[in-house]
Amino acid sequence: MNALPWSEEFIRRIHDSPGRLVAAITGGGSLAVAALVATAGASRTVLEATVPYSPEALTAFLGARPEQFCSQRTARAMAMAAYQRAQVYANEQTPLALAGVACTASLASDRPKHGPHRVHAALQTSAITVAHSVELLKGRRSRAQEEQLAAALVLNLAAEACGLGERIDASLLPDERLETACSQAPEEWQALLSGRCAAAAARGGAATSDGRRLVFPGAFNPRHDAHRRMAFIAAEYTRLPVEHEISILNVDKPPLDFLELEQRAAQFSGDERLWLTRAATFAEKAAMFAPATFVVGADTIARIAEARYYGGEPACRAALERLAALDCRFLVFGRLVGGVFHLPHTLGLPEALLRICDVVPGESFRHDLSSTELREG
Repeated sequence: MNALPWSEEFIRRIHDSPGRLVAAITGGGSLAVAALVATAGASRTVLEATVPYSPEALTAFLGARPEQFCSQRTARAMAMAAYQRAQVYANEQTPLALAGVACTASLASDRPKHGPHRVHAALQTSAITVAHSVELLKGRRSRAQEEQLAAALVLNLAAEACGLGERIDASLLPDERLETACSQAPEEWQALLSGRCAAAAARGGAATSDGRRLVFPGAFNPRHDAHRRMAFIAAEYTRLPVEHEISILNVDKPPLDFLELEQRAAQFSGDERLWLTRAATFAEKAAMFAPATFVVGADTIARIAEARYYGGEPACRAALERLAALDCRFLVFGRLVGGVFHLPHTLGLPEALLRICDVVPGESFRHDLSSTELREG
């Protein structure tokens, strides 16, 4: 193996900084962890290092199976999950000193690899999301050399998290290009991620209604024509202006990072009302927006009735009763579920939920393509 592209002094400067981090590496780039922990002073920097190597381990680490195991989005999700762990392990630290760094890579192997060799590394702090991606020229490096390159990208992100200006030369070839994406979050988004606020207006101003509100929650990943059509019909049906809502929290996944929030918010025009919130469940949304009518698809209304999201049937019933007590209703649009077009009465919903549902007839709206299918297409 060639001499390592980083010096012990470089690693020592990371350890001498106030930064503390959790690293998550799926295999490629693990030399970065070795470099950090093998240099004196590592306990001042490394809170935890984890290697969720198998698909099952990475799924468990993220809380959900990623759509792709080697992608920039997955690296960013890993960095966010690592950042969350840093918050747990170092809750006495100031948030600005904590970071999650991550890497997922597809490198040279002991068997032929049909796809490209690539590296995705990411950094998450309370204020910034950074992602580095590079596709490597196949056959130009050994596995060990590709490992060094991946580790250099991870260590550079660790240095950035610690406020250092120095960077390692990753030794890219002339035809290779490092693609970098970065989002420096506004103060409102930083407060949202840290939990210092529950909601922030991303579009359309922060004015609120004194009466009933029409709220369209969703991931909007991506936002498509069916979403726009649903919003138009809902506004006509209720005679209320639509307020869209994206929760940065999800019961099954890490929070949305700042790059993700930028991309999703950019799908809305300046005169459309869009809220970013920490309300992962409809119980939380109801407490925030009540009295309100929520615009949902049949697949969403079915999930609202699933006891596993509440910790059991009694808690589920109590949550549904709470929604009714807060004068919340659901305007439900039919959806294709399991190959069958469903409306609330065909889903076997509990009576307590059916009582607070209004239905948009199938002849008024029919759209069978989901956001997931659009992403995959």
